[in-house]
Order: sequence, then structure tokens, then C-alpha cells
Amino acid sequence: MFSETVCMTPVALAFSKWVLCRHFSRLSACGERSGLQVRHFSVSHRIARKASSQREVKEKVHVPGLDMVTYGEKMHYVPWLAKPVYSQWEMDYKDPKYFKSPPKEEMPLFKEKPCYVFNQRTNALEGVRQALWLTKSKVISGLPPELLSTAVSPANQLPNQDSRVQNAIKHARFWDTTEARPDGVKYSNTLLFNLLHLCATLQSSHPLTRRRMLVEKCSLAASWKRGDNLFQIRGQNALVYNSMDPLPRVSGLQEVLATADHTLETFYPVSPTVDLQKVHVYKEEVNCTGFGDKYFYPHAHTLYFLEGDDVRCKLKPEQFRAKMIMFLFGSALAHACKLFGTKTQRVLDNPITIQAVGTNGRIFQYIVFQLNTTDLTRDDGIKNQVWLEEDAELYDFAKVRPLIVKKQVKVPAGLAGYKPETFSKFLALYLHGAV
Repeated sequence: MFSETVCMTPVALAFSKWVLCRHFSRLSACGERSGLQVRHFSVSHRIARKASSQREVKEKVHVPGLDMVTYGEKMHYVPWLAKPVYSQWEMDYKDPKYFKSPPKEEMPLFKEKPCYVFNQRTNALEGVRQALWLTKSKVISGLPPELLSTAVSPANQLPNQDSRVQNAIKHARFWDTTEARPDGVKYSNTLLFNLLHLCATLQSSHPLTRRRMLVEKCSLAASWKRGDNLFQIRGQNALVYNSMDPLPRVSGLQEVLATADHTLETFYPVSPTVDLQKVHVYKEEVNCTGFGDKYFYPHAHTLYFLEGDDVRCKLKPEQFRAKMIMFLFGSALAHACKLFGTKTQRVLDNPITIQAVGTNGRIFQYIVFQLNTTDLTRDDGIKNQVWLEEDAELYDFAKVRPLIVKKQVKVPAGLAGYKPETFSKFLALYLHGAV
């Protein structure tokens, strides 16, 4: 009698059972009267499934001059009358919850020519090479020797430096948590502040370090042109170490002039704007360091970045270094525009130097950036300079429990493989300009 399995909901299944029982009761009554044999059927719960409801959407036909009778005036539902169509209600006050932005073509800041924006979550495909092209910079492997020589002198070192740094690492990895494997963002943040606290103990012997201050979550905006394209950097800057005094220039005049012979590396056929946010609603000249004119610490000294601090955007080391270079360049460019204005593009008589330190709790990235020119439209001429020290390990392992493979201890518990030269570079960047 039934050739196919009927998929029903529990309510529909109960209703179908009632209909079948009523139908078969009538058939049995008729069969008893006529002397026929009647078989009873039922639907099992095991074969019952949810029916797929696919309704055909009927096209609404509007007849001019014919108004449908609705139950709008009656203020209650009436089955035989049509559903009224109300106009969209508009509030007499602005509520951000129900705000609807107008189309971008109707906004006053809309422009046909796009602007390419670099922010904290930009994942540059070509990494450092792309950042060097966007900032018109020349990269130099390693930190400047004059900068590293400051941390070699015993007068610029901490008492019991190695043991205190190791205790700072153990505090971040072991003593600050009860978990077997602590969160990477937490211990990297703790380690960074522990190392900064150790460096701050030299204020008695280096009075110029008292003229500095740490600032978190300050906004940054900078704009420039490369060729025919307009680029901008927007977003919150890293942990900024500001100073009352600017950093001295790293390279001399002859080294700056020698950068004019450097040819920028291209990565054709990949576009330099790849992975950058493309917007049409923007202000053309946006340059802001995040601080007012009367701020006592106007010069950015060092930017500190944490790798993986944003759980929704995890960058690889190459892209992480590119982000550090871009925000160093943005901070220097915004400060240069604040000093000299945005109308003129020129070679700076006094280059602006800013440093950066990035870490994931074990591996450190060190960058020194020197802004030599704001003439960024063309590829020729004097270039900016970048000193890059990448993948400097502070230690090899920090295990709460030993790593045992086939009953053999491969990595013992505790701190192993401490490398003091990595912290010496960290200290050298901290003391830059105060020695």
C-alpha cells in the first residue's frame, strides 16, 4: 500500500497515526459489513525522518488601482484579511545599534581612486621585501656595531646579569602560572615586562633613561605616495617607549648618500599592493603620531611587538618582521610630517631613527630604522635604511616537565640553553641614546 518511506516530524507523525487509525477504522467497519478482510498498517519511529520543507515562493502581483483589504485598521489578526505592509520605522534619535551606513558612493570622503591601507592584521605576501619596497628602504643584515658596543662595557651591564635574566625567564615560564603548558601570549608579555624592569634598574647610573616613558595602545596614522598609488598606515601602535630626546642618527652623511646607488628589489609579477586593504572612503593627508603637541615625550624611541598577541590573526615570522618595519616607518614618517609638514618632500638633514623589538617569548627580532627622506614617489634617489637582526634565541627550552622519549630524557625540566648575547642586544637598544 505504501511504496516510499515518509519523512515526518514527531507532531506530523502523531497526526498521521491519528488519520490512519481513523481511516482504517472506517475501512474495518466497511469490511465487517461487506465480509472483507482488512489489514492494518502503521509507521515506525525508526524509519520516520524529518521532512524537507521546500515551499515555492509565490510572486506577489500588484494590480494598479486595486488595494488589498488588510487587518491593519482592526489592530489584531484576522485570518481572511491580508497582512498589512508597513513602512520602515525611523527613530527620531541616533542609536548605534540600528545604524545603517549609507552607500559608499554617497559618503563625503568617497574617492574614485583607491587607497591601500596597512594595519595590524595585514599579512604581507612577500614579507620583508614588500615592506622594503613600500618604504623605499635598504636592508642591512645585523645591528650596527656602534650600537652593540655599548652593552659590552661592564659599566653598562647589570650586576649578576645572567642569573637575573634567567630568573626573569623562569618567572614568565614557570612561576607565573600553574598550568603544565602556559599560554604563549601570557608568558611572552610577562617576559617582555620583566626584561624592561631589569633594564630600568640602570636609571641610577644612566640618568637619561629617566626621560622616557612606556605608552600602550596609542593610535598611528601616516600616508605617503609610491608611484601613482596612495598608501596609508592605520591602527594601534605597539608598546611604545617614548623619550624627551630624539635618538641620534646611526649612519653618517656619506653612508646616506651611498644609498642612492642601491636598486630596490622587485617581486614581479606579484603586485606591491597585494594583501593590502583597498578602500575608497578616506582622507588623503592623514599623519598622526597619537600624541598632542604639548606631550612631554614626543619622540618614539623603541616599539615593542608581541608575536601572536591577536588570536584572530597569527602572522608567520617573515610577515611579522614586515609589520614591524611598516609601523617603524609609519611612526617616523608621521613625526617627520609633524616637524616639516606634508607639502614638501625632501631629504632630511637630521634623519629620524626609531627601533623595534619583537618577540614570541623565546625568539627575538631586532630592527633599527632610519628615515633619511620623505621623497617616496620615485624609486631612485636616497633610500631609507633598515638594520635587521632576525631570529635571535634567548634560550633553547623551558620545560615544566621533562620530555621523555622511549624512557630516555631528551629535554630536562627547567631552563636549558640560555644565550646571554640575545639579552645584550636587548639592553643595547634600551640604552641607545643614554650612553
